[in-house]
Amino acid sequence: MRRFLTACAFAALIPFAAPAQELGEALDADWDAHLQGLYEHFHANPELSFMEVETAARMAEELRSAGYEVTEQVGRTGVVAVMENGDGPTILMRADMDGLPMEEDTPLDFASTVVAEDRMGNTHPVMHACAHDTHMTALIGSARWMADNRGAWSGTLVLIAQPAEEVGLGAYAMLADGLYERFPTPDAVISHHTWGYMPVGEIRYVPGFAMANVDTVDLYVRGIGAHGASPHLGRDPVVIGSQIVMQLQTLVSRELSPFETGVVTVGAFNAGSKHNIISDEAHLQITVRSYTDEVREQLLSGIERVARGVAMAAGLPDALMPVMEIEETYTPAVYNDPALSTRAGEVLTARFGERVATADPVTGGEDFSRYGRTDEDVPIFMFWVGGAPMDVWAEYQARGETPPANHSPFFYPDAEGAVTVAAEGMTAIALDLFENGVPDGGAQ
Repeated sequence: MRRFLTACAFAALIPFAAPAQELGEALDADWDAHLQGLYEHFHANPELSFMEVETAARMAEELRSAGYEVTEQVGRTGVVAVMENGDGPTILMRADMDGLPMEEDTPLDFASTVVAEDRMGNTHPVMHACAHDTHMTALIGSARWMADNRGAWSGTLVLIAQPAEEVGLGAYAMLADGLYERFPTPDAVISHHTWGYMPVGEIRYVPGFAMANVDTVDLYVRGIGAHGASPHLGRDPVVIGSQIVMQLQTLVSRELSPFETGVVTVGAFNAGSKHNIISDEAHLQITVRSYTDEVREQLLSGIERVARGVAMAAGLPDALMPVMEIEETYTPAVYNDPALSTRAGEVLTARFGERVATADPVTGGEDFSRYGRTDEDVPIFMFWVGGAPMDVWAEYQARGETPPANHSPFFYPDAEGAVTVAAEGMTAIALDLFENGVPDGGAQ
């Protein structure tokens, strides 16, 4: 059992919320009695995107045991739990469930040794390298406290265990399967993410744009094949593709306003099969990051324009212009509703004091964004909870480095700190919204 220093004096600002010490101590006790074992189970038994069958079953079992009405197989493997508790707003809390296709290399006694097939039939080692195991455990911790303390709140609580965040498709699948139609439509959606780039105990949040649009682009550069000794008889797609790669850099450096954010990264360039053969096609795999819809469109249309222009300059006919494919179900930018962010930030500061601060946005992606991009225009809020163990953090900081973090095979969080802080933060925000309502304004 462990508690971080809290600013309990601020708790009086939130009249209906349980005192900070009461909620915190209850979650500490639940960690010792139940949540630690649950976390270790999830960590040791990860499942890949849309393959979270056993994970979802365990989440459903936990939520059902706590007294919630539970529906399974929403959006393929998603779980929805509902507790109606009188009049009041509807608040939705979300956790994601899937692991990553990578081999764990940590010193944990319960490290994953799982090897499994993904949904395409490919076999991979699997680990919870992005701390979704802490997200699920924190959601259960919050769910159990809310169920045991129904006198402290009034309204409807909806909890979801979402599949396939790592491939950006889980939120889309749950919404497409009627999340907002089959179940109570939320007045606000809240979540958190354990962040290995921060020491345990710290909390950060970003009002407005917090995470980026993520687009996946495949660009097929065509050419005319020839012998490597006679390049003048062909049109070399390697040369054309190389020129495209270099020209794409100007989309951000020379076409975007210095006050806008954009990233265009060519992550893979594949062409040819032998030293002395000029191939007839090159394949560029590109990731594009942005915040606003306008910048997103500017970058995507710019890639197509640059590719076509370079191909035309190389003398290729219209029939051999590059072919650009954009993955349709992209990950939209996370936009934390400003009014909800202000309220939530006040609640978190009241409970955790100086450990809470605003942060800069990042260009990583999170499909949590989709819950705020429907016709219902629901405000959403996600905050980050530090996950790096304090001793590991101190060791790396002394060397001027950041310890292994999310998506590293060496990453393991301080699970107790991450889970209890996240559960306390989400619960405190929910209690405030149930008591004071969801603030108006600030929608994107």
